[in-house]
Amino acid sequence: MPELTVAGKQWTVAAGSNLLDALNQSGVPVPYSCRAGSCHACLVQCVDGDVRDSRPDALSPAQRDQGWRLACQCQVVEDVQIHTFDPQRDGQAAQVAAVDWLGPDVLRLRVTPERALRYQAGQHLVLWAGDVARPYSLASLPEEDRFLEFHLDCREPGRFIDAARKMKGGDPIRLGELRGGALHYDPDWHAKPLWLLAAGTGLAPLFGILREALRQHHQGSIRLIHVAHDAAGHYLAKPLAALAAKHENLCVELLTAAEAPPALAQLRLVSRQTQALLCGHPDRVEAFAKRLYLAGLPRNQLLADVFLPRG
Repeated sequence: MPELTVAGKQWTVAAGSNLLDALNQSGVPVPYSCRAGSCHACLVQCVDGDVRDSRPDALSPAQRDQGWRLACQCQVVEDVQIHTFDPQRDGQAAQVAAVDWLGPDVLRLRVTPERALRYQAGQHLVLWAGDVARPYSLASLPEEDRFLEFHLDCREPGRFIDAARKMKGGDPIRLGELRGGALHYDPDWHAKPLWLLAAGTGLAPLFGILREALRQHHQGSIRLIHVAHDAAGHYLAKPLAALAAKHENLCVELLTAAEAPPALAQLRLVSRQTQALLCGHPDRVEAFAKRLYLAGLPRNQLLADVFLPRG
C-alpha cells in the first residue's frame, strides 16, 4: 500500500484513496469547501512522488510544475510526501478593515492586504482565519475601492462564519490563492444587452461586474435580477437603486424565492446578442440557465459560477 508523509508523520493508505480524505482522517487538517476543484481551499504540494489528478486543468502549468495539487481531486497511487498549504508561510498578510451587517444574514467583511492585490471583478479569493479557510467572491473593484470586500452568507453555521462574526478592525487575516472563475466583464460586450442574474450572496461578484461595466460606460441595456429567500435578503437594494437612478440603461429587479418562478417564466430576450452572467446556489443557477435557454439565449453567451455547498 502507498505511504503518505506529511511534516515527518508517515502512514499507509489504501491504493486509490482520495488524498483529501486520507489527510483529514489521519489528523492532518486540510480545509475544503466544494470538493469539486473550484474553490482551491484544499491546495497541497507534492514535494516527493505524485498523485493521480482528475483535474489537471484546475491549476496553472506553473503551479503544477511546483507540485501543487487540489487534494479533493487526487488519488494516492504511490508513496508521496505532501506539504500542506501554510497560510503563515504561503499566504499573504492582510488586516481586517471593517466588519458590518448588510442585512439580517449577510456580513460584509472588508480587508486591506499588506501588498496591493491585482484582481478583476468576478474573481474569488481563499480567506484564512487561523487554520480555517473558505473561498469568497470579491465584491470590490481595484480601481475604485481601497479594500477587498466580501459578502458572507451567515444563515448556516460554519467554522469560518463563526470566526468572522468575532472579527474587528485591525485583526490579522491571511489571503490564499486568487482564483478567476467564469465571471468577468468583457469590453467587447460594450453595446450588447447584459443580464446579471444572482441568487443570495451570488450577488457579490455580479455587483463588482456591474460596477465595472458602468465604469467602462457600457452602452447596451443592463438588467440585474436578484433572487433572495425573502425581502430582507435584498441586502444591496439601496446601492443598486442608487446606481439605477444614475444610469438610464440599468434596470434592477428584486425577487423573493416565492416570486421568482413566475417572474422568470416571463423572461423574454430583447436581442439574441444578450450576454448573461449567473451566480448563486447550483439549483438556482440551473433554474436561471434553463429559463434563458428556453428563451432562446445561445449557450456560448451564458457564463456561470456556482456557490457550492460544503460536501
